[in-house]
Amino acid sequence: MEALVAENGARLSGRALRSALAARLGREPFEEGLARILALPLRRVVSPLIGLFCSREALLRWRAAVAVGAAAARLAEQDPESARVVMRRLLWNLNDESGGIGWGCVEALGEAAARSERLAAEYGRLIVSFLDPAAAFLDHPGLQLGVLWALGRLAEARPVVAAPAGPLLGPFLDSGDAACRGLAARAARRIDPEGHARRLAELASDESRLLWFDGARLFETTVAAMAAAATPSLLSGGLQEHHGVDG
Repeated sequence: MEALVAENGARLSGRALRSALAARLGREPFEEGLARILALPLRRVVSPLIGLFCSREALLRWRAAVAVGAAAARLAEQDPESARVVMRRLLWNLNDESGGIGWGCVEALGEAAARSERLAAEYGRLIVSFLDPAAAFLDHPGLQLGVLWALGRLAEARPVVAAPAGPLLGPFLDSGDAACRGLAARAARRIDPEGHARRLAELASDESRLLWFDGARLFETTVAAMAAAATPSLLSGGLQEHHGVDG
């Protein structure tokens, strides 16, 4: 509860609470800070966490997205309707009518579905459909990267839910953008390695560099490493940790 009140016992304002949560998310190891956030009243912390999706610090943006997903999954155990409110808010932020782009929202949706069987059952198909031109396709390149990361995360925890995305990954494996190729390759390696075997073999020699978030840390890696590795533990050779601040 201490992150919700100041030293004099007053309730923290939204901005002050966001700063307190950012400090928690910046601690190492990340899992400890996240666990302390999840012990707080979750409905109170979701909004300031979403506010951190626009941080200039790349690592903080990623960790905030994971924290929102983890909070939604925890709420799904305690209060399913409150969890749905969070998920609907994330989806609304992806809507043109929201007035924003929705940075971090797909990643948070994927993390929530990966952590919660209930949320995976209710929202997994929708996450997959974000790559489907015949369904709820997200055409913004930045959001597509978020979808690919979310599907890789979902495939890690709930491969059956992510499986329908397999046939949709082909165009992203052929992208001219290294980040798109790398994230698609990692998703393909987990979801349908046989169906994409030829292209994954080609990408195994692609030394183009990209940033990849492993759920706690942000790394600079290569498309080749993403295409070859089935699990994050195999992505070890030559990686450089990244704490980028946008210029």
